[in-house]
Amino acid sequence: MLSFLNSRAVLAASSLILLQGALMYSAIRPESVPSSRPLSQLPAMLGSWKLVQEGLVNAETRDVLKADDLLNRIYADGTNGASLFIAAFRSQRNGKVPHSPKNCLPGNGWTPMKSEEIALDVGGPAPIQVNRYVVAHGDERSLVLYWYQSRDRVVANEYAAKFWVVVDAMRLNRTDTALVRVIVPLTNRDEEAADRAATDFVRSFYGTLRAYLPA
Repeated sequence: MLSFLNSRAVLAASSLILLQGALMYSAIRPESVPSSRPLSQLPAMLGSWKLVQEGLVNAETRDVLKADDLLNRIYADGTNGASLFIAAFRSQRNGKVPHSPKNCLPGNGWTPMKSEEIALDVGGPAPIQVNRYVVAHGDERSLVLYWYQSRDRVVANEYAAKFWVVVDAMRLNRTDTALVRVIVPLTNRDEEAADRAATDFVRSFYGTLRAYLPA
């Protein structure tokens, strides 16, 4: 019985029930929807990383994501390149929720080869917990890091992210969050080099990004 109650299916169902209850409760009063700076104003220079391409998000993808603000860019530091994608949600009511890369990447033809949660040192008081994936598309290999961020709170696990939506809805009457994803190509299948590049890139923008998300 204990193993059943601790199963992912039960935890997911419980999270959804709690989320629905919290949103119904908060629906009695207008939600506090915080304002934030447009992600498009994120600097073109992030440490040693320079913006080299402003990616487009087509209308069909925007309709699917339902995010309030999107950023899709490629940065480079001279020897390495990294893609930065951010989907920001000021509210998660009416079915507006982040789409997990673990579902989106396979849908775009990427096959997960490795997956884990890791502690990432971003130069702050403590490391942040993020998802680390190695994915393949034909002969291509890439390293993917992603997490959910609300203010100074970073969550890797999708179930934990839903839990915090419930907490914020009940405690603060707000449900804003952002999905942050970084992709670094695996040149010569060198995972250690990709890890170093990805970590350096995240460090370059992590502190700055917090100024573009609701406080």
